[in-house]
Amino acid sequence: MAGASVEARKPTAAGVSYPADREELAATVRDLLARAEAGSEGVRTPRAIVVPHAIRGTAGEVAAAAWARVAPVASRIARVLLLGPAHHAAFAGIAAPFADAFATPLGPVAVDRLAIEGVRRFPQVVVSDVPHEQEPSLEVQLPFVQALLEDKPMVPLLVGDLSDEEASEVVGALWDDTTLVVVSTDMSHYFDAPTARGMDESTALAIEALDASAIAEENACGHAALRALLLAARERKLRASRVDLRHSGETTGELDEVVGYGAFVIG
Repeated sequence: MAGASVEARKPTAAGVSYPADREELAATVRDLLARAEAGSEGVRTPRAIVVPHAIRGTAGEVAAAAWARVAPVASRIARVLLLGPAHHAAFAGIAAPFADAFATPLGPVAVDRLAIEGVRRFPQVVVSDVPHEQEPSLEVQLPFVQALLEDKPMVPLLVGDLSDEEASEVVGALWDDTTLVVVSTDMSHYFDAPTARGMDESTALAIEALDASAIAEENACGHAALRALLLAARERKLRASRVDLRHSGETTGELDEVVGYGAFVIG
């Protein structure tokens, strides 16, 4: 894991989206990945993954299904580009943090400051800790990063209000052969189960087709980050595979208002 940092963002989702206890969190992630490995055959080598942003419940199982595909190629990955939505702050552009690291109960994950300095040339990139302070979408991916990639640094970016082309430009500038791109997003929110199932199936087909234009705000909370990834993947002539697609009601039994979760591998 990353060493001591001058300034680390403190965790805000511990105890909510994932266990706050270090040993419980480590065991939870190990168990999720071990159970997901059984179905990891037949999916291409990941250059990017799309995953839900939680470790508990159905969302954690779905996320682990994609992260398990990263394990066999972990030694080839030098850094992680994390992309997600800002649920608690509205802003224009893409927000990178000033923080030198993000902390979880497992320790700190270093931020690749050189990479952030490199993309500050783009006017759509802003450097501010404010959008990151209460945002869980990137934080909840870090225990998987720590379990699989150990001391590899990350570039955490929140995607706000900007054009898909502007967002994709930044993704493309950072996405080299040794960078794993991770888009953290849930799918449909608070529709009844049949409606959600239909909406999420349509979204899954759009992701598999790398069709950014078919992804609307109601399809995914991280719609802007997802569209940016799909555009960049299309430019690279990559392909997307569905790994898992479920909704919260399949676990809770509450079918009136569910949240959709999908896991995808792009390579």
